[in-house]
Amino acid sequence: MKRMSDVTGESGGLLGRLRMEGPQMPEALARIAETILADPETAAHASIVDLAERSGTSTATVTRFSRTLGFKGYANLRVAIATETGRAEQARWETDISGDIAPDDPLADVLGVVTAADTRAIQGTAAGLDVTAVERVAEAIAGAGRVEIFGLGSSGTSAREMAFRLERIRVPVWHRTDSHTALTNAALLLPGDVAIGLSHSGRTREVIETLAEAADHGALTVAVTSFGRSPLAEIADVVFTTAVQETTFRLAALSALHSQLLVLDLIYVAVAQRTYERTADALELTVRAVDAHRLPEKIPSRKRGRAKGQP
Repeated sequence: MKRMSDVTGESGGLLGRLRMEGPQMPEALARIAETILADPETAAHASIVDLAERSGTSTATVTRFSRTLGFKGYANLRVAIATETGRAEQARWETDISGDIAPDDPLADVLGVVTAADTRAIQGTAAGLDVTAVERVAEAIAGAGRVEIFGLGSSGTSAREMAFRLERIRVPVWHRTDSHTALTNAALLLPGDVAIGLSHSGRTREVIETLAEAADHGALTVAVTSFGRSPLAEIADVVFTTAVQETTFRLAALSALHSQLLVLDLIYVAVAQRTYERTADALELTVRAVDAHRLPEKIPSRKRGRAKGQP
């Protein structure tokens, strides 16, 4: 199994975002992203003039690059790079493995690869989460008359799980797997309702069309995607960017599941906090409803064979 010699290219947090979004940026901004990714540690200590010269751009372009990523200025961007390179160095010592899996690798080693990849993806997603945005979405869901969640393929798994969780706490939520039904449901949304679209690539046509339909009717639209500059993100009111870490046999779209669930789980808990009494009552009722179908904690052991002395 190959050793990891450079952790700065992993998909997660700011550096992962640059790796994924950089090629989609305008040429000058893309050059800045490439310069940072080529040597993040140097970039973390470079002045704005140094970075501009190394990337063949201008200080004004570096400032625009920083703001495009959501930072107030270059100083904030540089702090974020320094923080991330520090985390990456720690991850190198803690995991020190790559995402490569060979056909003859021992399963114990594979477990280490998968665990490290999922951990890095979750940590990267958490590092980039805007808690204020989560609170905004949670408030909207808590008071919404209708919540629609859209996702296909692997993202559909996350969508179904979120719908199941919200149903358990009496949130009026729907998840449709048929694109036509999803579109018609989106058309019924009103201002005050919420529509959540999930797509790793942000380019799934059916999800984009459905979220756009919801936006046309005044619903709050939320995108969960690994690409913050994707078509899905462009039409959403709130965007949550997920980090992914590929391994052999698990491409990015499959690896995004855990990161998506992290975002959705945080939203779910925030909704539960805001509807505490209703949620507590609903959870108690649902647990009681299925309790009769659970086996007792202690199952009497059965004696095997005939008892001593029996014919």
